[in-house]
Amino acid sequence: MSRRSSGSKRDPAPALTDTSPCPCGLPATYGECCGRFHSGEAVAPTAELLMRSRYSAFVAQNETYLRRTWHPSTRPRHFEIDPGMHWAGLEILDTKDGSPFHSSGTVTFRARYRHHGKRGELHERSSFERHGGAWVYVDGVFLE
Repeated sequence: MSRRSSGSKRDPAPALTDTSPCPCGLPATYGECCGRFHSGEAVAPTAELLMRSRYSAFVAQNETYLRRTWHPSTRPRHFEIDPGMHWAGLEILDTKDGSPFHSSGTVTFRARYRHHGKRGELHERSSFERHGGAWVYVDGVFLE
């Protein structure tokens, strides 16, 4: 879900509080779900939960968390969230491996968005690995 760099003025990030519904789609509050990963209070124990927390970080425009959870070998030197991108929903389609007992895994998902008012959908299979004991995003393949 990485996107191009933009020098334009940022829209304000959505107001997420600990009691807001979590954007990742799980039936929990942001504070109980992805918010604890974003704050550093906890680390995602599975590749799927890391995928969900990264999606929520895009919603919240949390570039710090996205950089922190990106494998150093594939993390871009310069990264900025496109302020015209507004994420509208996540659907996990498949997971392979990625449990607390694996060292790698994949998550296939669809994410709905609006980009400058135009609706779209991202369909991707993301790869994850453990790095320094924590799950990190490695890369993704766009699917149709």
